[in-house]
Amino acid sequence: MQERVPTIAVIGAGLRSSVYASEATGTSMARIVAVAEPDPARREAFRVRHGIPEEGLFEDWRDLLAQERLADAVIIGTQDHLHLDPAVAAAERGYHILLEKPIAPTEEAATRIVEAAERNEVILAVCHVMRYSPYTQHLLRLIREGAIGRVVDIQHLEQVGWWHFAHSFVRGNWRREDESTTMLLAKACHDIDWVSYMMGRIPTRVSSFGSLNHFRAEERPEGAADRCWECPVRASCPYSARRIYLDCLGDPEKEFWPLSAVTTDATEAGVEKALREGPYGRCVYASDNDVVDTQVVSMEFDDGATATVTVTAFAALEHRKTRLFGTRGSIEGDGRMLRIHDFTTDTITEVDTGLGDDASMAGGHGGADGELARAFFAAIRDGDPTKVLTSGHDSLDTHRVVWAAEDSRRDGVVVTIP
Repeated sequence: MQERVPTIAVIGAGLRSSVYASEATGTSMARIVAVAEPDPARREAFRVRHGIPEEGLFEDWRDLLAQERLADAVIIGTQDHLHLDPAVAAAERGYHILLEKPIAPTEEAATRIVEAAERNEVILAVCHVMRYSPYTQHLLRLIREGAIGRVVDIQHLEQVGWWHFAHSFVRGNWRREDESTTMLLAKACHDIDWVSYMMGRIPTRVSSFGSLNHFRAEERPEGAADRCWECPVRASCPYSARRIYLDCLGDPEKEFWPLSAVTTDATEAGVEKALREGPYGRCVYASDNDVVDTQVVSMEFDDGATATVTVTAFAALEHRKTRLFGTRGSIEGDGRMLRIHDFTTDTITEVDTGLGDDASMAGGHGGADGELARAFFAAIRDGDPTKVLTSGHDSLDTHRVVWAAEDSRRDGVVVTIP
C-alpha cells in the first residue's frame, strides 16, 4: 500500500521555511500546497520552486487560515514576535505545526501557543534542530549507556561567528530587543535546550552575565564612515559589509545565506545597491543595535550537577564545542568528533560522527535541519507525535530557563526555577 503523503502550508516564506519546505519537496515525504507571504517576489519564487497552485497563494496568513483546512500541517517561519496569532489560529483549525524557534518572545505568548496545540490535540514541533543531529544522538546514547558515569558538569560554547553576529544581531532582524527578542532567546535557546536534553531535565537554579561589549559607538575606529561601501578604513575592519557580502558572490551556499537576506540580486551591482541603501551596509559601530554580544549562563541541577553555556560573537562560525565531565569518564566534542576518556582503563576513544564542517544554516546545521523536517513529516504521516524529539511543553520548559537567565542578567541575582 502506498504511503499517504502529508500536505503542508507555509506561513512566511523566508529562509528557515524554505529550508524545511525544500526538504519536503526534495524527499517527497510531504507536499507543499499553499503559502502565505506578503512579499510578492518571494511568494512567486516559492510557488515556482514547490509547484504550488494559484489557489494556494495568499498574501496574508489570515486569508489562508480562513479557508477550509488546506493541508495537514503548517510551517510557521515568520519573525519571532509574529508567531503567536498564526500559531494559535492554526492550532484552532486543526493544523499540526512546525514552528521556528523561539516559540515566542514572552512566556505568556509561548504558553498560549503550547496550550492551543494541546487543547486541539495537534503536534507542535519547535525547531530545536540541535536535538536531531547524528552527533547529538550519538553523544546522548553514550550518556544514557553510562559511558562516563553520572554527568556532573557540562561546558558548552556557542561560537556565533564574528561576521554572522554582525549580519544577524548588529545589522539584521535580531539587533534590537524591542523589535525581536534577546540574543540569548533568538540564538541560544537551541543551546540551553540542548544542555537540558543531555542532562535529561532542566536546571533548578540559573545565573547569567552578558553585555554589549564591542558593537557600539565608543569602539568605532577613527575615520570610519556610517556606511561600509566607501568607508576609508574598510580594509582593516573585520566587519566590512563590502568584503563580507561581495565574497558571497559565486558561492551557491553563501548566496542562499547570508546574501539572500541582503539582496535578491546576486551581482556586484545588486550588492552595492543593497549596501548603499539598506541596513546591511551600515557600520557596525553606527547601527541601532542593543542586544548583547557575549553572554554566559551558569546552571545548577537538582543533584548538584552544573553546566555553563557561553555564547560569543568573537569567534569563527563553527560547530558548538562541548566538554562533559562524568564520574567514570569525560567526553570532548566539536560537533563532529567525540573524544571519550574512560577513567577505568585510562584509554581514549575517538568517534567520527560523520558530519561535515559547515555549522551554518547554509550547511543545514550539520544535517540537523533535514533530520528535524523528516521527523516532523513522519510524525504527521504516521500520527505518531513521539517521532518529534521535543513536545510543546518540553520546549516551553527550556525557554523558561532562558527567561530566567535573562532575569538574572538584568537583575544581578540567582534565579530559582520552579
